[in-house]
Amino acid sequence: MESESVAAAHGDEAAFAGLAERYRWELRVHCYRMLGSFDEAEDLVQETLLRAWRYRGSFQGRSTFRAWLYRIATNVCLDFLDRHPRQPAADASGGPAEVGWLQPFPDRLLEPMADRETEPETVVVARETIELAFLVAIQHLPARQRAVLILRDVLGWSAAETGELLGMSVAAVKSALQRARPVLRAHLPQRGSGQAMVPTTQEQELLRRFMTAHERADIAAFAELLSADVRLSMPPLPYSFVGRAEVAAFAEKALGPGSALHRRQWRGVPVAANRQPAMAGYIRRPGEPSYQAQVLNVVRFEHGRITEITAFGPDVFDAFGLPATLS
Repeated sequence: MESESVAAAHGDEAAFAGLAERYRWELRVHCYRMLGSFDEAEDLVQETLLRAWRYRGSFQGRSTFRAWLYRIATNVCLDFLDRHPRQPAADASGGPAEVGWLQPFPDRLLEPMADRETEPETVVVARETIELAFLVAIQHLPARQRAVLILRDVLGWSAAETGELLGMSVAAVKSALQRARPVLRAHLPQRGSGQAMVPTTQEQELLRRFMTAHERADIAAFAELLSADVRLSMPPLPYSFVGRAEVAAFAEKALGPGSALHRRQWRGVPVAANRQPAMAGYIRRPGEPSYQAQVLNVVRFEHGRITEITAFGPDVFDAFGLPATLS
C-alpha cells in the first residue's frame, strides 16, 4: 500500500487510478453525508479525484493516502457549501423542516469493491449513519460542525486527526462537536433498540404488503400499515403530511376512486435505499403496453409500522439501475 501511494504521488497513473477506485465508494458516501444529495456527491467525488491528481505532489506520506483523499473531499464539500449556502425550510404545519435537495442513496453502491478481510481500514456503512432521517438531521448543522461530527462520530477519527484535516485546534474540534451533538439529537426521530445493518425479514414483508396495497389501490390496507405519527414527505416539493389520518387521506385523494391515478395499474419493484426498504412504483394507463416510472418510496419502519415515507420522483431511478419502463 505504501509503495503504491508513493508511486501515485510521483505520477504513476495506474497506481493512482487503482487507489482512486479503491476509495471512490467511501468518498462518495462521505460527500453524500456532507451534502444530502446523491447527484452532488457524485460530482464532488469526481472533483476530489481531479484535484488529488492535480496536486498529487503535495502528498508527503505523513498521513495515509486515504486520509489525504478525505482531506481533499471534505474541503471540496466545504467549498461547495460556501458557494451554495442553504438551510432546511421550516414546515408550515409545524412538522420537521424540509430538506428540498435530499436524494436517496442506492444500497448497491454502499459496499466496497475490495474484500474487507484484506482492507482492514475499510469503513462499514452503519445503517443509522446513512438513513434518510440522519441525512435530514445532519443538514441542520453548519457545514464545519457537520464535517467535525462526521469525522469524529461516524468515521471514528480522533480529535487530533480531525483538527489536522480541517485546520482546527483540538479544542476547537471538541467545542464544535459539543455544539453539534445536541442539534443532531434534537432533529433525529426516536428509534427502537438496535438497528439492523440491512432491512430485516419483517421489514421486507411489510414492504411487500405496502406494494400490494399500492397495486390494489387498497387504502384501508395501506392505512393499517401506518403508525399514528407517520410522516410523508416528497422532496424537492415543499409538501408533507403528518399522522395516519392525514397520510391516508392523501393516499385516498391520489389513488382512490375519482383520482387521476385510480384507473391506472400499479406495479411495485422492491429496492433498497439508504439501508432502508424502498419501492420503485410504475404506472400503466389503460390500453398502454408498458408501465412508466412514477415514484420511489423509501420507507422507515418502527415496531412493525411505517413511521416515515419519503417519496422521490422518477429522476432518481437511473442511479438505482432501474429502467424507465416495464413491459
